Amino acid sequence: MLATPADNPFQEPRSARFTAWGNALLAGAASPDDAAAAVLGHDDSHRVTGLPGDADGELHALTWAMGRLRVMGVRGLRLALPAAGHPLGLTGPAAFNAAALAAGEAVLAVGAPIGFVPEVTEFGPAGDRSATVLWRCSAVGDGPPADVPSLDEAERELAEGLRRATVMLARLDVAGAGPEALRALEAYRRRGHDELLAPGYPPRAVRVLQSARQVGALLAIAADGHGAAVSASEMAARREVLVPLERTARRAQTAAYNALVDEERR
Repeated sequence: MLATPADNPFQEPRSARFTAWGNALLAGAASPDDAAAAVLGHDDSHRVTGLPGDADGELHALTWAMGRLRVMGVRGLRLALPAAGHPLGLTGPAAFNAAALAAGEAVLAVGAPIGFVPEVTEFGPAGDRSATVLWRCSAVGDGPPADVPSLDEAERELAEGLRRATVMLARLDVAGAGPEALRALEAYRRRGHDELLAPGYPPRAVRVLQSARQVGALLAIAADGHGAAVSASEMAARREVLVPLERTARRAQTAAYNALVDEERR
């Protein structure tokens, strides 16, 4: 069974963890063991295949692969969170973009023309699920990533996005949303979020990511069919607002995770 980030809007994408902790490793703020453990999270195992010079089917432990990044010429990592019609963070070629779009996420290296797409297989009974992840490395283009904003742009867009999301949810009668969705949102709001980024990231990136994740959580509830909007015209109006907000949240997440690479270049 393959999973994508859309399956759980409250869960940090694996490519985001890979980007953040890979950047911490490359900056000297984390060891390969610590970085790999953070990327692994609660998963059962992660393996990497397709690195430059690999034989077909050769697999590597995540710790070894992450420790090799600098040797391969990698100076940093960027997150891509593409969706249909929006190749956010991608640089080509078409085959890599298609794989990243299918997964909903990818990691692109800076300094070496390679990228990583996670292939996630979930297993186990409901309530006790785990996963194995195979990171497939392949060649990528060396052009600028598509549509990634600066932290400044992301923060401005999110301020307006949060206002619009709040108005929309009030209009849709969020009080009528299911208790499970509301409990999930409240638990999300109470969480500490510094752990979503790795050592070395600036506080502003954490702040932008917090806002982006809050927008995503609000949108998950609004898009779940709850609330008072029942007519076709009301549903169409809801989609008209939610689609650009979802794009804003993904753009901001990408800007936050890419801050260690992109902000020092601006």
